[in-house]
Amino acid sequence: MLAVPNSYLSTSPSSDLTHRLPPSSLGDILRYHVLLQYFSWSDLRQIPPSGVLVTTLLQTTGRVHSNFGAVNITRDPLTNSITIQSPAPFSPSNVTVLSLIKTLPYNITILAVDSLLVPYDFNLLASETRPPLGLNITKALIDGHNFNVAASMLAASGVVDEFEADEGGAGITLFVPTDDAFGDLPGNVKLQSLPADKKAVVLKFHVLHSYYPLGSLESIVNPVQPTLATEDNGAGSFTLNISRVNGSVAIDTGIVQASVTQTVFDQNPVAIFGVSKVLLPRGIFGKDSAGVTSKPGNAVVGTTVQPPETSPSPENSAGFSGPASHLSSPPGFREEITSKGGRYRMQSCIVTVCCIGLVLVV
Repeated sequence: MLAVPNSYLSTSPSSDLTHRLPPSSLGDILRYHVLLQYFSWSDLRQIPPSGVLVTTLLQTTGRVHSNFGAVNITRDPLTNSITIQSPAPFSPSNVTVLSLIKTLPYNITILAVDSLLVPYDFNLLASETRPPLGLNITKALIDGHNFNVAASMLAASGVVDEFEADEGGAGITLFVPTDDAFGDLPGNVKLQSLPADKKAVVLKFHVLHSYYPLGSLESIVNPVQPTLATEDNGAGSFTLNISRVNGSVAIDTGIVQASVTQTVFDQNPVAIFGVSKVLLPRGIFGKDSAGVTSKPGNAVVGTTVQPPETSPSPENSAGFSGPASHLSSPPGFREEITSKGGRYRMQSCIVTVCCIGLVLVV
């Protein structure tokens, strides 16, 4: 991660540009300061003078041309100074690494740089093709003609106001179940009977706190994505696993796997996608949760099936009078039994097998 000290930020040539950009574009500038490769301080000192090309978080959004969402890191062999800039030819934006702030080996390094790094031709990202902030998400779903249940739940819960407020930040991506998806919920999933706070968590579980167009979802670098529910419940909880399966974007909750079926709306900073299933979080619908109600004979995904009662011993099974004629012996088995004791052992074996069969049926 690249961080600009306050004293440098106020005098940065790019600071005026950031003041003119909408908040959603500021999110893209921050993404450009996150390099998707770990560099220790010694690694930087070994970079060849020709430089290395490194992908940034901005490149993964699919909103930049060519590889202009990457950065080129070079080292001056005489002074050992490290410079980072856009790979675009004649890019006016470049920064110099000042110092190491913090490093956690093989995981994260935070470097101080002397200026903001602005992507090449960034004014294209901030063009007037962006919709005005305050998109009415409920109306967009109703206009989609297949999301009436989701639209009603969002409006009734009040969380849609929070979603629309987030449009002004880094953007927002919603995965909205179709009406058929709600109709296909198992009978033991009592979504409507959840308390209001848990219902809000489920709805927030369907939202990423960042704008991802379809192309970015298809090539997402980090498959485990936090949701708005993660922000309310702590890091590592209520995350979605996003991947590409059989040519489609698949979303796995640990309980169900849904796929993106259609694009409802996609203009920076808002993306809304229809999904084939309701995304059920394990934190609510997993083992020992109150979101599911078990019925006799129905196993609930994520719950533990209790073992059957201890089977009665053969001595206590005398009351079983069902026919045992369906239990057949291997060919020649009866002919080999010549003694009375042998027949008794065979009959005892049949009774025992019958008792076991009864327990399995029960």
